[in-house]
Amino acid sequence: MKKKHMIMMIIILLIVIAIIAGLVYYFVIEKGKEYEIAKIENYQYFVLKQDDLTGVIDRNANIIVDAKYDEVRIPNPEKAVFICYSGDEVKVLNEKNEEIFNNYEKVEPIRLKNIASDLMYEKTVLTYLENGKYGLINLEGKQITKPIYDQIEGLPYKEGELLVKKDDKYGVINIKGNKLVEIEYDQISVDGYYTEENNYKNAGYIVSIKTEEGYRYGYIDNKGKIILKTEYNQLSRITEIDDNENIYLLCAKNGQFGVSKNEKELISNEYQSITYDTSNKLLVVEKSKKYGVATLEGQIIVPVQYDQIDITGIYLYAKNEQGTRVYNSNGTEANIDTNIAILNTKNEKYRIRINNENGTKYGVINKDGEQIIEEKYNYIEYLDNNYFIVSNENSKLGVLDDKENIKIEVENDLLQKVEHTNIIQTLTSQDQMTKLYSKDMVKICEMKDATIEVEENHVIIYNDEEIKYFSKDGKELKNTEAYPENKLFAKKENEKWGFEDKNGNIVVGCEYDNVTEFNEYGFAAIKKDGKWGAINEQGKIVIEPTYEIKEERRPSFIGKYYKVEYGFGEFYYWGQS
Repeated sequence: MKKKHMIMMIIILLIVIAIIAGLVYYFVIEKGKEYEIAKIENYQYFVLKQDDLTGVIDRNANIIVDAKYDEVRIPNPEKAVFICYSGDEVKVLNEKNEEIFNNYEKVEPIRLKNIASDLMYEKTVLTYLENGKYGLINLEGKQITKPIYDQIEGLPYKEGELLVKKDDKYGVINIKGNKLVEIEYDQISVDGYYTEENNYKNAGYIVSIKTEEGYRYGYIDNKGKIILKTEYNQLSRITEIDDNENIYLLCAKNGQFGVSKNEKELISNEYQSITYDTSNKLLVVEKSKKYGVATLEGQIIVPVQYDQIDITGIYLYAKNEQGTRVYNSNGTEANIDTNIAILNTKNEKYRIRINNENGTKYGVINKDGEQIIEEKYNYIEYLDNNYFIVSNENSKLGVLDDKENIKIEVENDLLQKVEHTNIIQTLTSQDQMTKLYSKDMVKICEMKDATIEVEENHVIIYNDEEIKYFSKDGKELKNTEAYPENKLFAKKENEKWGFEDKNGNIVVGCEYDNVTEFNEYGFAAIKKDGKWGAINEQGKIVIEPTYEIKEERRPSFIGKYYKVEYGFGEFYYWGQS
């Protein structure tokens, strides 16, 4: 009895140990892989340039660091951590001009790579050097990793993840210092998978090792799980397949291509080429110069026996010496003229019909196949609701509805949605006239030589004579509605500009050739005799119109310093010393 009791106790103990081990693994290993990207709400500090030297100002135009350095980098504009370079010397200053992080050697920011942002660096971590090795610290100076790496740099497309090198091998860690990919590869790249919602968060890693026969590639998912071993000559993800749960990989062995879905082989490595058709979610495969079609489940639905396969819209056109056969996207033969192609649209009520019999012409049919827009246009694209962009034989653009009524005349050289809005923009190049239309195709604005800017909550359209504001649905706004937090607002009177308060009282006389609205820092630009200056929100001149700013139609100031944008999202403020 005692022996059975002892065995039972041992079993219970082993179960408890296993549970504890599982919890430790989850919280220490798996949870350690998670990280958050810092969100910057309010810029506090900016790079200042004067006389080819660099310093720092704050949002109130106070000089925080004198412009005496070759370069200054601000990894996080909400934090007073300034990396200052003079020749080969690097030091870190705070808002009191005190040197910080003295206990570390050569502290530097980590440059982001291939990431669309006006912030160029990792916002929460810095590298430091000790005895020729690199480690990480946070912006408070706390050590995140020991100095054990030969190299630390930003991983392209992946903010918050870092490519590290140790003993001539590469791996990936996150900004918490936790390992995401083991340091055992000769090359690591991001697979390029992107969605609007998550950006590159669900992208995985293509890893490789160097062998006597050359590089061999494998794949690791974004959670750090090895999906394919490093045994392929070529490997890429089919990034056009929008699926966060499954990974489709095109991989080659000895020049023969196949497709895997996660760890499972869908199509064996026996094809000379495989291409993906996004419209029908099919794979065109080639073997011995013959073509066929497979599904994403790996099933061959069009036999590999054709000299050429073209996919236009919902039909597959398979050609050989006997002629052309047309297939539906499920692999059954379609009873349709080979000169006809049908394209799906985002709206299931409509399809684009293309007739190639006597020159390519576009029309629109409904879901029952009835013609609703005649096949006489050189191009048609579904726009929104019941509207279509059409192009005529002169390559002019306009908009029709599904009754073939003209909603925007077919006379424009450019026609598109203003990004992140429901407003339609047109342009005729001959007179440089820009027109804006609401989502209902009602013209809301017409302006020559116009510039359009999209702010967080509204749209601005302006030229040298006038400026207008609209909501993102096309409702015209007063400047008091566009900038409800401002104290003063631009006012035009007798062809000159000044500023008034919310009650319409003139605070700054209308004596300027042009002005801007006040920015979030409380400054507005004023123009006179071709030169720009600035005033503050009390209506007092900060700097008289002094600057000739040719590259900016409407410059932005902080105090007497104006913003200069350069490169990919980078900017600084420039001003006279």
